[in-house]
Amino acid sequence: MEMLEKMNQATLEEKLATGKYVLFFTADWCPDCTFIKPYMPEIEAQFTDYKFLQVDRDENIDLCQELMVMGIPSFIVYEDGKEVDRFVNGDRKTKAEVVDFLAQVN
Repeated sequence: MEMLEKMNQATLEEKLATGKYVLFFTADWCPDCTFIKPYMPEIEAQFTDYKFLQVDRDENIDLCQELMVMGIPSFIVYEDGKEVDRFVNGDRKTKAEVVDFLAQVN
């Protein structure tokens, strides 16, 4: 999974202008993020029509504020530069919950 560099919302939307993306917001210190991280390769393999990008919350705190991502781990789906859905809260997320979220986006 590619790590997103530090950027603002306008630059992000330019970067994601074409294609389907899942942004995975996380931080090294977050125990709930550590819980879901081992499942991410399996989730990526299941949803090959998306490019997954990891967003370090601490590195991109301004972007998180612009996108109203106040809890992690969180997921935002983009298609052709526009947000289409989000699974954003501060709760621990299971593999099944993330898979169900992404399946309903399609």
